[in-house]
Amino acid sequence: MAVNTKDLLLSQPSNLKELDISEVGPELFLPIPNLHSLELSNCNISSLDFLVKANLSALRYLKLTDNELYMINDTVFKSFPSLTYLDLDNNPFTCNCSNAGFIQWVKDNKKIQVVNAHQYKCSSPVDKRESLLLEFDVHLCWEDGRFFYFIYSSCLVVLTLLTSFIYNFLRWHLTYTFHLFLAYFYDNQRRKKDVLHQFDAFVSYNVHDEGWVYREMLPVLEGQQGWRLCLHHRDFQPGKPIIENITDAIYGSRKTICVISSSYLQSEWCSREIQMASFRLFDEKKDVLILLFLENIPSRHLSPYYRMRKLVKKHTYLSWPQAAQHPGVFWQNVQRALQTGGALTEDTDLLI
Repeated sequence: MAVNTKDLLLSQPSNLKELDISEVGPELFLPIPNLHSLELSNCNISSLDFLVKANLSALRYLKLTDNELYMINDTVFKSFPSLTYLDLDNNPFTCNCSNAGFIQWVKDNKKIQVVNAHQYKCSSPVDKRESLLLEFDVHLCWEDGRFFYFIYSSCLVVLTLLTSFIYNFLRWHLTYTFHLFLAYFYDNQRRKKDVLHQFDAFVSYNVHDEGWVYREMLPVLEGQQGWRLCLHHRDFQPGKPIIENITDAIYGSRKTICVISSSYLQSEWCSREIQMASFRLFDEKKDVLILLFLENIPSRHLSPYYRMRKLVKKHTYLSWPQAAQHPGVFWQNVQRALQTGGALTEDTDLLI
């Protein structure tokens, strides 16, 4: 007689102790806490996950022969604390590392009698077909796992060392390359639009030197000489990303004046400004950069700014400490630097 499993419902029968539903599916199976014996043979079962939720705490006998159990999660048997007898005969077991946990469980288990386990055969992969399940060497899987973790940990160590090396020795080069790319992109866009210069010079300085800029530089360059200068706090557009403000200031000015001090060399933003300005210098081949040193800084301290170091070694530059006796001459040199322009040549005094 055909059985329609949709019409069957077993909902916690209190007195049921033995159940054989060999020819029906597991979809009708509901929690039966007092069940001692269960046979689910010929049910086309491919997974035992449905038994985990069944609350089979009293189950002692479980027969699952002639099903489609390729791989079994060994943790499912933890749901049967009273189980003593298990029959899994005539199932198409897979003999590979995905089934290693179950195979090892069968070998190590002392509490549950796995009937005829030594006769269980493999159905896949092809090279293992008809070989005995318990002859599969699970230690190869552990070795593969250890090798994987060795490779993973080795790569992690190498990546950590490489990151540390890049940060300590190459970060300035990478940062410089990044800003060169930004400047190159911006320069191409600007050339297409043929934008006119809004300022005579963008003044790049550190906040610690702001007092000198407002006290010494502005009164002379803007007040007496009449130059239009671009300053961070005064002329940057509020709400605009700072890197865009810097790029606009450098390319929106005829020249860039870098007011260099120890604080300047330690500033990330000042680094970006002078890197972008030096890129413009070498890209446009024009006299667009003026270096003004507030302190006597050894050349070796300029090594991270290798573009600037190259300029300092090749050309003269403005030094405020050396101009202490003749500040008027100093500002005349700045004026001359702002007046010069045109193509960059080997004989051009880039820095005055």
